[in-house]
Amino acid sequence: MDALILARMQFAANMTFHILFPTISIALGWTLLFFRLRWLKTQDGAWLAAYRFWTKVFALTFALGVVSGITMSFQFGTNWPGFMERVGNIAGPLLGYEVLTAFFLEATFLGVMLFGHGRVSERVHLLATFLVAFGTTMSAFWILALNSWMQTPAGYEIRADGHFYVKSWLHVVFNPSFPYRFTHMMLASGLTVAFLLAGLSAWQLLKGRANAATPKVLRTGLTVAAVLIPLQILAGDAHGLNTLEHQPQKIAAMEGVWHTERGAPLLLFAWPDAATQSDRYAVGIPKGASLILRHDPDGLIQGLDAFPNAHPPVPQLFFGFRIMVGIGVLMLLTSWTGLWLYRRRAWVAQRLPRPLLWMLTLMTFSGWGATVAGWYVTEIGRQPFIVYGLLRVADVASNVAPPLIALTLTLYVTVYLALIVSYIAVLKYMAEKPLEAPEPPRPRPVAVAA
Repeated sequence: MDALILARMQFAANMTFHILFPTISIALGWTLLFFRLRWLKTQDGAWLAAYRFWTKVFALTFALGVVSGITMSFQFGTNWPGFMERVGNIAGPLLGYEVLTAFFLEATFLGVMLFGHGRVSERVHLLATFLVAFGTTMSAFWILALNSWMQTPAGYEIRADGHFYVKSWLHVVFNPSFPYRFTHMMLASGLTVAFLLAGLSAWQLLKGRANAATPKVLRTGLTVAAVLIPLQILAGDAHGLNTLEHQPQKIAAMEGVWHTERGAPLLLFAWPDAATQSDRYAVGIPKGASLILRHDPDGLIQGLDAFPNAHPPVPQLFFGFRIMVGIGVLMLLTSWTGLWLYRRRAWVAQRLPRPLLWMLTLMTFSGWGATVAGWYVTEIGRQPFIVYGLLRVADVASNVAPPLIALTLTLYVTVYLALIVSYIAVLKYMAEKPLEAPEPPRPRPVAVAA
């Protein structure tokens, strides 16, 4: 393999590992704030136990997210120097804003959130928890603003030197795809955390390690998942329509539409064959893709033949999209079934059937699967461009020798796999040995309205 392919593989490996942890920490920060508010309102020690346990999970997740994010920055200089040289006037400030307004905010108040309970007032500790949650969201805001701009660039100009310059920061940040991507990612984070809550709680029930917080956490996870998955379906549909408008070749690859046609079918399964430009073993709904994308069963869908030299690889997008949707459907069925059974059995977690608990356990990290699949669709679907329609990936790659990239790629993947296994093992250990949180001294309790 040449240096370009190896560099892309290395970036994909780093990004795949990194995205796992912000996907949890973004929504988990707000979940901790919810647990904190429930503790203040009810003075029920179970909510405090939930807060203490999941604060540890947040700290572990945040640490791995920071470490994996550092390697991402290195790669811009080692493997993609042309990107920052050409687009640095836009990418540099956005990454800087993320550090200044988000990372520093999280890092400053994380210590107060972790170690300050009982040492500062309830009001200050509650504020610290809020600011940490807000910081995680702001971090996602700036990173997604940059990524969305790379997908749908706006508010820029390219001068004679070939470099990109900002004409309007408002248009750069709030580019055409940003609202859809940001909403989609926030909901994805919420679903990831919802199933993490439900999955670890189900595991505690199966192993007889449940404590007073377990039913409350399980109920929270099921409720959040049941509410968010329909919203995610609606957001995904809106995001798809936006992508059809701005990146039609990505949609064509996702749907396996090789040739421009009216009444394109919605393929449930097929095997895309690039050699023959056809879909083998296709099983689909006639005119379904046109109906969904154009709201017209005879609507025109542009095929990949309309973009002969500038369309992404088809199999990765085709299967990645279906993996994401398939996990989403499974989330919908599981969360709605679980919530219905939980309500039917009077919110008593111990009465839930063991098959449901096993299903929830197996889906503990299902949010990771859906997020990574969706991220691959997004990023691979931009190929062969790094800034869509303007700057190709091959034009910004470095000339580092392929063996050197292969060596660092091997080391990265080895370390990442070890860290993932360790992370899951630590969560399992923590779930099996939960501790009831003692009530801390409360110097100035804050009354919170219902």
